[in-house]
Amino acid sequence: MANTRSATKRNRQSVKRRARNASVRSGVKSIVRKAREAIAAGDPAKAKEAVRVATRLIDRASTKGVLHAGNASRRIARLAHALTTKK
Repeated sequence: MANTRSATKRNRQSVKRRARNASVRSGVKSIVRKAREAIAAGDPAKAKEAVRVATRLIDRASTKGVLHAGNASRRIARLAHALTTKK
């Protein structure tokens, strides 16, 4: 339990941020899954578009600080690699 007003406020802020971050993280997972499914389906145009959308969302999550920069870079690289090798 927070003992000071500032600690109470920081608690409230961290709860809000945690919820927001969880939402963004969940969205990233969903869009990456959709991209992987599009790659597996074999339609190159659809797969390329899905990977492009996923890349933008991952980059945005990294910019917001939800994902670590290295983590985001690795996810994007793996998607790109999957796209180029599956053709």
